[in-house]
Amino acid sequence: MNDRYDAGHGGGQEDQYELVGYDEYGQPVYRQVTAHQQAQQQVPHQSYDGYGQQGYGYDPYHTGSQQAQQQPYGSYDTGTYDTGSYGTGSYDTGTYGTAAPYDPYGQTATSGQQPRVAEQTAHIPQQAGPPRETGEEQRGEEQRGEEQREYHTEQFAFVEDPDSDSEDVIDWLNFTENRTERREEAKRRARSRLVALTVVLALVAVGGVGYLWYAGKLPGLSSSETKTGTTTATGAQKRDVIVVHLHNTAKGGTSTALLVDNTTTKQGTTVLLPNSLVLTDEDGTTTTLAKSVEDDGSSGTRDAIDTVLGTDIQGTWRLDTPYLQNLVDLIGNIEVDTDTDVPDPSAKKKGAAPLVHKGREQTLSGKTAVAYATYRAAGEAQDAQLERFGQVMQGVLRKMSSDPTAATTTVQTLAQILDPSLTDKDLGTFLAKLADLAKGGDYKSTLLPVRTDGTLSAQASASVVKNVLGGTAKSPDQDAAVSVSVQNASGSKAETEDARVVLLNGGFTFLEAGTASSAQATSKVTYSDAKNKENATEVAKTLGLPDSSVTKGSVPGNADVAVVLGQDYKPSSS
Repeated sequence: MNDRYDAGHGGGQEDQYELVGYDEYGQPVYRQVTAHQQAQQQVPHQSYDGYGQQGYGYDPYHTGSQQAQQQPYGSYDTGTYDTGSYGTGSYDTGTYGTAAPYDPYGQTATSGQQPRVAEQTAHIPQQAGPPRETGEEQRGEEQRGEEQREYHTEQFAFVEDPDSDSEDVIDWLNFTENRTERREEAKRRARSRLVALTVVLALVAVGGVGYLWYAGKLPGLSSSETKTGTTTATGAQKRDVIVVHLHNTAKGGTSTALLVDNTTTKQGTTVLLPNSLVLTDEDGTTTTLAKSVEDDGSSGTRDAIDTVLGTDIQGTWRLDTPYLQNLVDLIGNIEVDTDTDVPDPSAKKKGAAPLVHKGREQTLSGKTAVAYATYRAAGEAQDAQLERFGQVMQGVLRKMSSDPTAATTTVQTLAQILDPSLTDKDLGTFLAKLADLAKGGDYKSTLLPVRTDGTLSAQASASVVKNVLGGTAKSPDQDAAVSVSVQNASGSKAETEDARVVLLNGGFTFLEAGTASSAQATSKVTYSDAKNKENATEVAKTLGLPDSSVTKGSVPGNADVAVVLGQDYKPSSS
């Protein structure tokens, strides 16, 4: 298999390269042969020693002499080759480096480190392939080619030698993986918090809407406005109610109001009840509010009010005018927008300065507060005086302490004798709650409107009884009371109102017949049916008229008895 070619161009005694085999890619492998080696190999017709029996050169079993192994690169003699069998071609391939001895088992020379395979191989362009060989030589060559194509570990040192940076790389990968996991975990936690926050906000929104619906404060679901223009919620609501009766110990008469604490809507209200309101007493007799307070006392009146208005009053507060005066002085005066001047009853001269001046935010002491709350001008309806009483009560609540303990102390200081169902602590706690609402602007006063006969109207049932009190109006049967038609011929408009109150307090139904075109000296009471003669006599006594004023005559169709007030009629207030 050994073939030679000149590295020069003249075929002289220059170095030549000898073919020693083929690499795994089928390329020829050469080694350099010096001129000295070439001279020693010029033995004619020396046969090819496939097993390298010479003391140097190619030895497949590495049995050559130590002398051959210790020769420097380029001084190895691999024996001679029959140039007649292989032929020698002339190749112009340039200069090639010396090659190390070829070892089919991949062992390097003992004289030095064997270079990589790629550095031992030189490719000669346009070189013809090797000639045909005998079967035995071909099999030997194929075996050596297979051995050459084997990959040995020393050719890939990085496989066995660990990289000094491998641990750093592993640490970096672990760090990267851990950081990625932490980021993913943080994202998962953020998503969980977002979902939880969304659920909480949804629950809060639903709860808020539910409360507004329950309280009746949702737009479009509240009831119609009351007289004061404030929308009041309807529905299943809880209300605490007490009734207060103001007794005028100096001039007589009473004024009644309901104090309402709607704990559902957080709204407080003073409902003013006219004295003409028709009630039914314990024995079923029709009467008025004023007469019920005078005759039946607190317990009977409270039950009668509950029956008519459908309320549930928890207690009665009797407030005489001296106690009202002390209450205002204890809390340090009140502020009221007065609607009229109140004359000083102690003034001896006409034109004296009024006790209470008309105007906004007038400061009232205990004495002036009582004077304003009970004042009723000549010919003025009782409703006007009742509204003044409501103003004073709201002014008191604005100055009352919102602390239940302090409010209870104020009530105890008054030393009132309260209804047994209402203790000092209960009244103080109740007034403290209303005081808190009044200071916050969640308090109002409203008048219960009634007909001239003292019965409730549909308007009263819708605007006050149902919306504010949460009850159902139930006026007594008008047929149960004797209806009295009254015409004023006394020359004073105030006489009509006075007669109305007197008749209603007497248990009669009042029907106004207007004012006569001319005044009459005497009053007259008329009945048309004999069965009403006794009723007519009773009406005359109630109005303070003599029995001689009772006569039989014409009566309006809607009345049982007719009355014409003359100049001899003396109002009950005088």
